[in-house]
Amino acid sequence: MEENEQQEDVQFNNRIDLTQLQEAVSQIKSELGKVIIGQQDMIELLIVSILANGHSLIEGVPGVAKTVTAKLLAKTMSVDFSRIQFTPDLMPSDILGTSVFNVKTSEFEFKKGPLFSNIILIDEINRAPAKTQAALFEAMAERQITMDGTEYTMEPPFLVFATQNPIEQEGTYRLPEAQLDRFLFKINVNYPSLEEEIQILESKHEQKTRIEEELINSLFSGQQIADYQKTIKEIIVEKNLLKYIASIVDNTRTNANLYLGASPRASIAIMDASKALAAMNGRDFITPDDIKKVAGPVLGHRIMLTPEREMEGLTSEQVVNQIVDSIEIPR
Repeated sequence: MEENEQQEDVQFNNRIDLTQLQEAVSQIKSELGKVIIGQQDMIELLIVSILANGHSLIEGVPGVAKTVTAKLLAKTMSVDFSRIQFTPDLMPSDILGTSVFNVKTSEFEFKKGPLFSNIILIDEINRAPAKTQAALFEAMAERQITMDGTEYTMEPPFLVFATQNPIEQEGTYRLPEAQLDRFLFKINVNYPSLEEEIQILESKHEQKTRIEEELINSLFSGQQIADYQKTIKEIIVEKNLLKYIASIVDNTRTNANLYLGASPRASIAIMDASKALAAMNGRDFITPDDIKKVAGPVLGHRIMLTPEREMEGLTSEQVVNQIVDSIEIPR
């Protein structure tokens, strides 16, 4: 019996080699742990979004390390990084670039803006007007930008990490549903616990004059990240689990608590995120637990509550949890 189990283990280990990917994830977490205390869920979901090649929207009150975490995560990769502060007066050309007249050649040349990068951190994304949001939308959705009739393809990896404050609403613009749908995850960041806050103070005190970014080492190239993303595509998904994902998403369209359900893009997002989470845990197959863990961050921003339920204080996350609990888990 033991021999058979050992043979099965060998066969399992040989299907897809996830050793390097697991080591990479462990190293990234270790590097971020030098500076970031707690916030393990946010870090894990951001790594999942990189492996699944999806953008992430990070929501939380000021001061909970949203921007710092995204910035330091980008630092662990040897890729181009841009940080763009969105403001009400920001114009599309400020992020896309603009055509400049070259006196020597007597021709217009396109000068690329900060969006032409690999990892883009957008601070307070909901502060920019509709024109700028629309300019960002094409880049996020198609990974390309059209300027003066010319298409410019974004170099992979191309990932957007955006932050927003859920409390302060003055001078903000609600993100269109179509743009929200382009984010793989909406990650809600909470306050740290008392113990974590004490550790934050101790760490900051010991750090003294050292700059946070200098503590983080660049570990991986853009090509390595692309290779890990290809590996994720090979993760095995059983048919009964595909049905499980589809049933969860389908329930959002018929749920009495919801005015707007999720689209097929949400089903694909759950599948891709589940694959990345499984690979991070050393498995070349997904489980119902993987699906349940990513369902909230994938669906929370893609559904809309009915006005009645919203007035009652029900949240999107609570409805997603109810839906996931109501669907029978495949055996």
